[in-house]
Parts: sequence; C-alpha cells; structure tokens
Amino acid sequence: MASFKGNNLYIHGSELKTGILLTNLGTPDEPTAPSLKTYLRQFLSDGRVIETPKAIWWLILNGIILNIRPSKSAKNYQSVWTDEGSPLLLHTQKQKELIQNFLDKKYSDLVFDIGMRYGNPSIEKGLNNLRNQNCDRIIVLPLYPQYCAATTGSTFDAVAQELQKWRWVPSLRFIGSYYDQPLYIQALKNSIEDFWSKKEKPTKLIFSYHGIPKKYLDKGDPYHCFCRRTTRLVAEAMGLPEESYMTTFQSRFGPAEWLQPYTDKTIESLAKNGTDHIHVISPAFSSDCLETIEELNEENREIFMENGGKKFGYIPCLNDREDHIILLTSLLENELHGWV
Repeated sequence: MASFKGNNLYIHGSELKTGILLTNLGTPDEPTAPSLKTYLRQFLSDGRVIETPKAIWWLILNGIILNIRPSKSAKNYQSVWTDEGSPLLLHTQKQKELIQNFLDKKYSDLVFDIGMRYGNPSIEKGLNNLRNQNCDRIIVLPLYPQYCAATTGSTFDAVAQELQKWRWVPSLRFIGSYYDQPLYIQALKNSIEDFWSKKEKPTKLIFSYHGIPKKYLDKGDPYHCFCRRTTRLVAEAMGLPEESYMTTFQSRFGPAEWLQPYTDKTIESLAKNGTDHIHVISPAFSSDCLETIEELNEENREIFMENGGKKFGYIPCLNDREDHIILLTSLLENELHGWV
C-alpha cells in the first residue's frame, strides 16, 4: 500500500505561502575520508552523472573508486575548508539571506530555504521545510547558469522524487537555466572589469566551465552550446578581440573523452608557447568551491607557472556580489508573477 506525507501542521483556513528553494550541487559534511565516501557514493550513483550500465558501474564504484578516491578528495577539501565550514554551503546560505532580505521588502508570505543535490542540507529536507510552513506553491532555482542534464536535470529528478511522496502536491515552477540572461552577462562583465581595475589586464582570458563526457553532447545535451554562448555574450559586451579569450572545460573524471579543449592542457600549452599572463574565470559556478579554489586557483596556477608562465589571476565566482543577487532576485520575481 502506498504511503504519502501529509501536512499535519496545516490548520484549515490558514494562509498559504509561496516557497523558494535555492539548490546547488552539494558538499561533504566534513573534509574527512569517511564523509567523502558517503558523499561520493551518493554523487557517483546518480544515473544522470554516470550513464554507464548500473551493474558494471556498481562494481567499479564500490570495488575501486570508493576505496581510493575519498582519501585524496578529503585532502583537497581540507585545503579549502574554512572555520565556518564548506565554502559552497556558506556562499549558498549567504545568497539565500541576501535574496530573502531583498524580496521580503516587496512581498509577504514568502518562505526561503536551500537544498543540496548531494549531501546536506538535502533537497528533500528543504522541500519538507517549505511544506511544513504551508507552502502550496514552490519555485526551485538551481544555481547552475547553463542547463546540463547531470546538474539541472538531476535536480529536477530529486525534486520530483520527493514530491511523489506528498499527499498534497504543490504548484511548482522550476528555473532551468539563465546562461544568456542580460543581468547574468552584465554581472560577469562587471566582475571581470572590477578584477582588471586592480590587476594588469592579461594577454589571455580563459572562460573555464565544468566539463561533461563528450558522449552526453553527442546524445543531445545542450550544455556545451550554452557555455559557448555565455562566453560569446560576455566577450561581445566587453568588446574583447577574438584572439584575447577562449572557452575551456575542467574537472574531467575517468578515461573517456570529455568536452574539449581541457583547461589544464590549454593552460600548460599557453605557458609553453610564450603566453606569460592569463586570467581565469569560471562562469558555470555560482559560488566558489573545491573546483574553483583548489583546482583552478591552485592546481592550474601551478601548472601555468611551472611551464613558463609569469602572471596568473583567478577571477572569483559571482558569490554574493550585489549584481549577482539582483540577477537571482530578478529570476525569482519573474516566476512570482501571478502568485503573489
């Protein structure tokens, strides 16, 4: 017999509210091998992330990867962990607070929460917090500018899986992407120009996006196109010469071919061939995290300098910049029309 979650806290006649859930990829609870093993098991068991046949992948994941990778990943997380905790979680919490402060001045009866696709606080917990505060309408904003099945699509799966358990299913609005929104492009432009106002302008600007296996593109995932469009729109807004910037992809995993050109190989080649001053920005990440702080600003900086580079600059993610918060509130306000 099916069993569904009812809202026993609801009192007939109570005023119903609109919930807003910000989501991101997630983070381990601690920068330790046991915590990473739990986190990686959840992450790498997602069929949207790894499209290998389940029986084969289960053996690889549990027989090899989860016995080797957690210790290495824990050391990487330890290098970026702060006294307050995970950078990704802290930035997401700050973004929620700033968005809430802005929207609460204009609208009543809004309830805000966050949910991570993997790890804690979970999407399940965030949705149930909204349900328990009498939200019969929910807007979900995944903080991934460029839609990808492995991120945005997986987030929708998690939301849908949780709502299947509810007796009273809310009205739902889901923001799939914002890779070409004018306010997003403007915020990226502003962040680059702000960085350049304090640093010497580089010879080459690298737009580095998180990679996905090339076969996902071949099967129809639009992510690659969206990334390149973001780069082009920012470059056009800034009037950058075509030879002064490029798009690359980072964070590949496993032996299969991923989207190219690869960030690390590109940076190595640029340094070896005489480009001695570069800046790197990662527009696919709404918050600084392991992949930007440790991989881009540390590992790739080291690759560049060891191969002849002289000056390397990392342009931070949009994080809690005011123009970023204005963008995110604008996206939400577009969805609030007709509801509040």
